[in-house]
Amino acid sequence: MDSLTQIVLGAAVGEAVLGKKVGNKAMLYGAIAGTIPDLDTFASTFTDTITAIEIHRGFTHSIVFSILFAPIFGWLISKIEKKSIATWQNWSWLMFWGFFTHPLLDSHTTWGTQLFWPLEVRLAYKNIFVIDPLYTLPFLVFLILAMRQERGTKKRRKLNNLGLLISSIYLLVITPALKLYTFDKFTEALEDQDIAYYKIETKPAPLNAILWSANVEVDNAYLIGNYSIFDTQPIDFVSHPKNHDLLGDWSEKRNVKRLIKISEGWYTISEREGELYFNDLRFGTLSPIARTDAEFAFSYKLVKENGEIKAIETEKTRGDAKELLSQLGTRIMGN
Repeated sequence: MDSLTQIVLGAAVGEAVLGKKVGNKAMLYGAIAGTIPDLDTFASTFTDTITAIEIHRGFTHSIVFSILFAPIFGWLISKIEKKSIATWQNWSWLMFWGFFTHPLLDSHTTWGTQLFWPLEVRLAYKNIFVIDPLYTLPFLVFLILAMRQERGTKKRRKLNNLGLLISSIYLLVITPALKLYTFDKFTEALEDQDIAYYKIETKPAPLNAILWSANVEVDNAYLIGNYSIFDTQPIDFVSHPKNHDLLGDWSEKRNVKRLIKISEGWYTISEREGELYFNDLRFGTLSPIARTDAEFAFSYKLVKENGEIKAIETEKTRGDAKELLSQLGTRIMGN
């Protein structure tokens, strides 16, 4: 999830764990704990694109990291907060839950988390977008209200718990229910249109859980369709050819195999101006409207250097974001 959401979650968890003893400092250190796992995003500064993708949401988002580093950070905080009545064990417990709840939340996104690192299993329930105001804003409001109350009061605890409860209901009940409902709509549409397919995956569109997208694998292509719970017209599926043959002998190159593994097989190859591009379909396109010419959210130009294939991520522009937002509101309201 985005940084603000993880800060809010970490702060609320910190308050629940240690707020009665240390007040707003529990929120402060909980918020810090909620951001630390995402320091793995800086891997792209020190390594190549493919390795950075593999590292992201790996070790720092694991149970192992939470267990190993919570006591270390707890000890550091106990040295900083020498006058606090909280013990080293108290701070360690706070940091553990701040670290651990971060990947638990991220596991509900499309990217998922390697919670059981070093095992390669990646949990990705795909029922919430990485930025969802309906999850974050009510949570933030209750956190701010709780923050304004005196330490240890019943009202403060009640407000903080309400934030945790409401956000959890949205995450664990409402969005999974919407995912199941829209999944049925997609499979019904495929059956009605006599489309034979191998597998299907669904995920929410950006910033909401009303509009959903489906990736569908057929013989030589992937179909992408969108459905809003307010739709009244049939679902349109747009075909994107796999074009895996364009890779030629590059398909046997180590880095290409790594990209295929990262994408879990959901990828197409496109060619523009003599250059090959690897498109990761898991995150769909930059358009909430099914279009054959839509740009993919994650696309990598493949370049051969010194006999090795390297991947260069195509940059997104401010114009891409504006176009997405301009179309999103209309599409959410139905077709």
